[in-house]
Amino acid sequence: MEKLKLEWEELWYRTRPNLLVEIAAAAAQGDRSENAEYIYGKKKLREIDKRLRQLDDKIGKSIIIAGGRESDTIIFGARVRMRRADGREMTVQIVGVDEIDPVEGRISMDSPIGKSLMGQPPGGRVEVTTPKGPVAYDIIEVDYP
Repeated sequence: MEKLKLEWEELWYRTRPNLLVEIAAAAAQGDRSENAEYIYGKKKLREIDKRLRQLDDKIGKSIIIAGGRESDTIIFGARVRMRRADGREMTVQIVGVDEIDPVEGRISMDSPIGKSLMGQPPGGRVEVTTPKGPVAYDIIEVDYP
């Protein structure tokens, strides 16, 4: 949520006003129909306004979920430590699409692993379909940071 709000503020309070000044300066140069700076500026303004509407919608519909809760099954927000049959372990946290960060182990609830884990009991086993075939994981630990 914080990242979304920061992006909205950056666009609304800094990027958009600066662009409006540039568009006004380009418009003052004369014929707008052949003025590349003016045309590009207007196009960029439409893109910024579209992104602001998207952010408004996401922020308005978002629900902040507090950590530290427990569940009988794996749900959104869970951090899951699991082990493959070859002994390799990995830890992932199930997050929304705006929070995905594979390097940090933050995966979407709509990803193949996320879908396989959702609703499973801690200590269970899941099978994930990958391009190389199915991979089984034993769920070792589940927590809610």
